[in-house]
Amino acid sequence: MGNPVTVQTAPTLQSTPNLQSAPTLQSASSPRPQNAPAVRTAPPAQAAPYAELARQLTGIGAVKRELARSLPPDCPPGAAAVLTLLDRHGEMRLSRLTEFMGVDISVTSRHVTHIADRGWIERETDPGDGRCRILRLTPAGRALLAELGARHTASLERALRDWSPQDIDVLNTLLARLRSSF
Repeated sequence: MGNPVTVQTAPTLQSTPNLQSAPTLQSASSPRPQNAPAVRTAPPAQAAPYAELARQLTGIGAVKRELARSLPPDCPPGAAAVLTLLDRHGEMRLSRLTEFMGVDISVTSRHVTHIADRGWIERETDPGDGRCRILRLTPAGRALLAELGARHTASLERALRDWSPQDIDVLNTLLARLRSSF
């Protein structure tokens, strides 16, 4: 048997979980003490803007939650989503609505029951298949959607009152571009 080969590894750039601290240089071959926290590897330079974008997009959840607070108490976000989808795509079966929502059919069914009970949609027998129902907005549902749109617009106006019209235009343009990329 020959002598064992020793391989030297180059140090790697790693950063701590605290995003405010500077990256630290740590040898890839140096063992980590047992109680030391795990250290994440910094993404390659070309991935950094995408990592920041992913982080910013998760923050959009906070914006959506704040906008949801402007909804009337009897119209939770899931119900508003159903109304919006029916307005945008027209009448449809529950199965198609479920595909658009990306949730289990039982969840969609609960939302549909909620809004049908309030008279915001109607469920009619599908002439092509009597076992299925066609969902469509009622005038009351359209009126509620107009109210929801006005509430969201007012919330955005309050939150962005110190933004310039140009900044809002840029944001709108970039968000539309982002959506069209998916």
